[in-house]
Parts: sequence; structure tokens; C-alpha cells
Amino acid sequence: MDIKTASALHRLRLISVPEALSFPALLIFGSLLSRVSDIDYLMMPLGILHGILFVIYAVFLLDVWNKAKWPLKKVALFFLFALLPFGGLYGERLLKRDEADSVIAARAREAAQA
Repeated sequence: MDIKTASALHRLRLISVPEALSFPALLIFGSLLSRVSDIDYLMMPLGILHGILFVIYAVFLLDVWNKAKWPLKKVALFFLFALLPFGGLYGERLLKRDEADSVIAARAREAAQA
């Protein structure tokens, strides 16, 4: 794996956690509190924050698709993770495992060449 692909995967991994947590925060603190109480000033900032994080996640996912040459099924699965509350946390776990596997494979290749 080259450095551009590895950095694209790392960026996707870094954005997946805040994106995964922003959606439940919007649902709980934005929607629920505005319906149950008079606290309605959280809806717009949380909605904007979640929207920005979702767009960044989608852009990073497209970048990984382009650089890592993922199959469409895998890209669709990671996009689905972005739509589910806390789904990005599971996606981050998968990316972390893939990242560790690629580091181990790179070290094995280096050892075999030496």
C-alpha cells in the first residue's frame, strides 16, 4: 500500500468517529430536547455540524474508493455505516484492523526482501 492510499484510509478512519457520534447527538440533544422541553437552540448548530461531518466523510470515502480501488460493495457498506447511528464506530474498527493488517504485510515484504 502506498502512502497516499494509507493516508486516505487514515483520514476516513479519523472522521468516522465524530461523524458517528454527531448523528445520535443530533437525535438526542437536538430533536428530542426540542420536543420535550423549551430547549430548541441546539437543533441548528448540531444539524450544521452533523451535515459538515457527513459531507467530509462522504468525500473521504470517495477518495478512499479512488485510491484503494475498493469494490462498490465495500464502499456501499461504509456509506451505510454513515447513515446508521453509531455505524461509523464499527466502520472505524474495520478500518483500524485493515490498517494494522497492511502494516504487518508491509513489514513482512520488507523482511522478505532483506
